[in-house]
Amino acid sequence: MARDNERDARVFKAFCNEYRLQVLERLRTGEKCACDLLDHIDISQSNLSHHMKILVDSGVVSARQDGKWTHYSIDPEGARAAVELLEELTTIRGGGGGCSSC
Repeated sequence: MARDNERDARVFKAFCNEYRLQVLERLRTGEKCACDLLDHIDISQSNLSHHMKILVDSGVVSARQDGKWTHYSIDPEGARAAVELLEELTTIRGGGGGCSSC
């Protein structure tokens, strides 16, 4: 089965920013409202929205609307898929043996 590199890149993009890592750390204890995240992470609301879109687009975080606030949580299936992706991409397979042009 062919890899979907564009989808896979969205997963890795989710992990390559200090604010997104702070969000994930906060979400480890359960669902959080955007207002809670804003209280604990020193960024603006528009900046938080940008980072949350990246996290949700990656599949690692899910969002649920409740009135004017959005609540976020780690998506167990998305998190499992991210772990499996990293494992798959970093597992050394036999049979290659060097560069074919030298």
